[in-house]
Amino acid sequence: MLTATRLFDLAYLQQETAPGFPMFSYKKGTNWVAVSNTEFIEQVNQVSKGLIALGVQAGENVALISENRIEWNILDFAIQQIGAVVVAIYPNISESDYRYIFNHAEIKTCIVSSRKLYTKITSIKDSCPLLEHIFTLDKEADLPDWQLFVAAGASITDEQVQGLRNAVNTDSLASIIYTSGTTGNPKGVMLAHRNLLADTMSSEYSFPVERGDRALSFLPVCHAYERVFQYVYMYKGLTIFFAQSMDTIGEDFKSVRPHIFSAVPRVLEKVYEKIKAKGDQLTGLKRNIFFWSLRIGEQYTLENRSWWYDIRLSIARKLVFSKWREALGGDIKGIASGSAALQERLIRLYMAAGIPIYEGYGLTEAGPCIAVNCFKRGMKIGTVGLPLINIEIRLADDGEILTKGENNMIGYYKNEEATAEVLKDGWLYTGDIGQWVDGKFLKIIDRKKEMFKTSGGKYIVPQQLESKIAESSFIEQVMVIGESQKFPAALIVPSYVNLLEWGKQTVPALTELSKIEFLNSPEVKRQIESELDRINQNFGSWEQIKKFAIIPNEMTIETGELTPTLKMKRKVILQKYAKEVETIYNT
Repeated sequence: MLTATRLFDLAYLQQETAPGFPMFSYKKGTNWVAVSNTEFIEQVNQVSKGLIALGVQAGENVALISENRIEWNILDFAIQQIGAVVVAIYPNISESDYRYIFNHAEIKTCIVSSRKLYTKITSIKDSCPLLEHIFTLDKEADLPDWQLFVAAGASITDEQVQGLRNAVNTDSLASIIYTSGTTGNPKGVMLAHRNLLADTMSSEYSFPVERGDRALSFLPVCHAYERVFQYVYMYKGLTIFFAQSMDTIGEDFKSVRPHIFSAVPRVLEKVYEKIKAKGDQLTGLKRNIFFWSLRIGEQYTLENRSWWYDIRLSIARKLVFSKWREALGGDIKGIASGSAALQERLIRLYMAAGIPIYEGYGLTEAGPCIAVNCFKRGMKIGTVGLPLINIEIRLADDGEILTKGENNMIGYYKNEEATAEVLKDGWLYTGDIGQWVDGKFLKIIDRKKEMFKTSGGKYIVPQQLESKIAESSFIEQVMVIGESQKFPAALIVPSYVNLLEWGKQTVPALTELSKIEFLNSPEVKRQIESELDRINQNFGSWEQIKKFAIIPNEMTIETGELTPTLKMKRKVILQKYAKEVETIYNT
């Protein structure tokens, strides 16, 4: 039986164990189109031939910029199996980042999904002297699409592809993923086939699914998190369904009825917000039952539940929470949450609804997953679970999380200095601060570089504060500030929708104001202040938020405040809102 030692072996392994099984499915018009493992491999080999005909060499870096679609996966394996390297790039980064990555990685060939991306990359071509070819996946009459080089591959033999495939070994470089970072230029994480496969094998043990199940994919597959999950789905024999877009995700849930999907906290927050918004529209007994069920859900624990609580929970599940499961298709076995911390309150609510949330932790440099709440080995709400099998984790004296395993990256591309800072004696220094709970469950405290001291010498851990503050239904986003200042404060993006609903019930005249006037009204500020007063009770006096400034517009990737993985670019935000910060500390 075939053993997977290179990533593209996963497709051949699935073909050997379940020939003709639908490996992928995508929406075309109103129908789902299945692609079997045999059809997928045929297309991969055709594209490999096209890349050879184009002149792509073993060891050459090829840029791939696209949203989730089957063509991404075809190109991923087609590039790898001729010994070239997939440079997986987000489709929503800035032109300056594209320019830096293309020059740093010496990109000659780039494949993009759409006209929009073709136009963006074409606009920087003059400042990327090595860039020769730009192809689109979408077929447009006036643009060079990828079928041009695929067609040219007709002259390449199967033996030529096989020869290049045989030359690729488990230690060959498979991919470079440029981490966006919150400061400075992106760093290219080099991941060998061994690294990504090791993480795939370590992760699959924790997945609550089996051969023949359905996975829905909507996170960017260029991110190591979703990418490894897709490799796990292939290895375990699931069919991967590609969501059409984030706008159609609700429809896709109902149509696909997935058993599993991966998500970032913001997605799960938005699902909850939509459900709660429907609850807000209810009246009378139905409204009372809905919010009673939420209160029951917020008290959910995995252990030591009383019989009286379980009776009430079963009622809440039957009357309210069953509809949550149906909104996600009704067959869900588990949701993997990662990339950032998910509010404990939401985890309890989802779990109470019979929707298991498996929160985990990792970073691109670790291939990426290193810990997860595991349905087989144990879970602890409020932690990121247990170290994955075959991966070691220990905490340094200052609490920094160190990890060791074959999943760890080779290093940063063309950056030996940065590599030496994080890879020491086989251990990867993550830059995150953690602690053990019950001696075995890992809890993330904060980014080492994001902790700060006030002028009084007290340490502040922003993530802990931000996670708790964001539990308020009136606060959409928050960034805690106060390095070298007298006290911590916060920049707050209010939840305009929820506050507007609150305004209708309390001060109807407020709803006649413009958004800016409404958010800056004394009444809204007092409501936010009362929320902070309530939340502050969870923290020591030195940690409590003393003042805040309202930021009217959501912080986004497009406006430059968030990385593609939705982490806050703190320095950028501080610069952008320097006046607000100055007002906080100088009045």
